[in-house]
Amino acid sequence: MEKINIYEAKTHLSKIIQEVANTGEPVMIAKNGKVMVKLIAYTEEKEKRKLGFMIGHDDIPETYIEDFDQLNKKDIESLFNGHGE
Repeated sequence: MEKINIYEAKTHLSKIIQEVANTGEPVMIAKNGKVMVKLIAYTEEKEKRKLGFMIGHDDIPETYIEDFDQLNKKDIESLFNGHGE
């Protein structure tokens, strides 16, 4: 992790930012030899999927739930029996 002084950071900020963004390697910025901040590349975090988010919603027809095991049954059986495409 590179450590640079605040004057150099002000003078070459654009270049330093580009380097951090490209390499992902953080840079420490110091004043009088004492580290003040750490410059790191930004990465957007994906929203985590939540299990059970549909609990309580009655939008799924009962016939669909009852017939779930029968959906595409013939196609699936033919794939397992070697008759699929």
